[in-house]
Amino acid sequence: MNIKSLTLITIACLLIITCKKDKKTTINSTSKDTLAATSSTADALTHQLHTVTLSTMSLDSIVSFYVGGMGMTLNGPITTSDEKKAVQRKLWSIPEGINWKMYHLNRPSVPGLINIRVLVLDTETPLIHKSHNSRELGPFSLGFPNLNQKKLDADLRTKGWTSMEELQEGNIPRTDGTTYRYWETIYKAPDFLHAVGIERGDGVPQLAPVDSLTQLGGPGYSAQVITNSDHELAFYTEVLGLELRSDRHWKSSDGSALGIEAGVPFRFSLVYAKGTTSGHLLFLDYEDGKFIDPNVLPRTPNRGLGMWTFETKDINQIKMNATAFGSEIVCEIEVYESPIYGKGKVITLLAPNGFLIEVFQKI
Repeated sequence: MNIKSLTLITIACLLIITCKKDKKTTINSTSKDTLAATSSTADALTHQLHTVTLSTMSLDSIVSFYVGGMGMTLNGPITTSDEKKAVQRKLWSIPEGINWKMYHLNRPSVPGLINIRVLVLDTETPLIHKSHNSRELGPFSLGFPNLNQKKLDADLRTKGWTSMEELQEGNIPRTDGTTYRYWETIYKAPDFLHAVGIERGDGVPQLAPVDSLTQLGGPGYSAQVITNSDHELAFYTEVLGLELRSDRHWKSSDGSALGIEAGVPFRFSLVYAKGTTSGHLLFLDYEDGKFIDPNVLPRTPNRGLGMWTFETKDINQIKMNATAFGSEIVCEIEVYESPIYGKGKVITLLAPNGFLIEVFQKI
């Protein structure tokens, strides 16, 4: 296999195969699926990524890409009472003077995928990313597994959307030594996000559930570029109770789909909720120290991907974990009825890099 053509998600698949003897890596040796879990959801404090929040000034571009391109369904604007909006303002750290309309993107035919909450702002705020450059720090991608990446690629290009590189394809080994085919493209989505279209062939399950009729799926995962990986990853494992399933060090080669020059050392870490194989988190840390700091807080209401939302079975435990870890709590536990996940107790806190994390427990 030619390593140089691998993108983040392809590397993620490979890592779990080639590192199966690494004590930090979890793998089900009885399965040919390299992403099969050995842990149990019964032991999970926090479930897989439930919702991502995008803040934008342009609803048209959001609709064009996520509805017209990725086949998602848009609901909204969602009517919100003044009282509920005041709670949202506290939870999401939105200053007075900035107002918004809220929309919900999902794929109703496929349960279990990541929801997208869209906040259309009435006031211009800084962009979390200044470009699509893969060296920029912060939350930067969403993944869209599908059943026909070649068709998706052609459709998106016809509609005027461009990518970091051309459609890539290759073979990846399975746990039994055979290989399967993959197809992948990283698209330049609105507000300088990366959107990864990926298909796994030869009977290997997709990285998240897919609609068999439309052949489209996702979002199924999300990624960030970070520094100080040990501290960042400890937050997700110690506060949220997620598991670090693969954690490796690599060097980039020529032809990187992300546009990174050859020879760059980086750490690549995959974090999952226990017992799951989708809704996961990817973290990339360039170990040459060369990164681009946009100098903008990576959270709402700044434009782009500004928040991850998780469901927990014990929100009080989350708060105790956060306090013990030293996390900044943005909003203490509130009772709130969300149009996406229903009535629940909700808390928001900051990851070490300043990214906003929302955690809810259903009532």
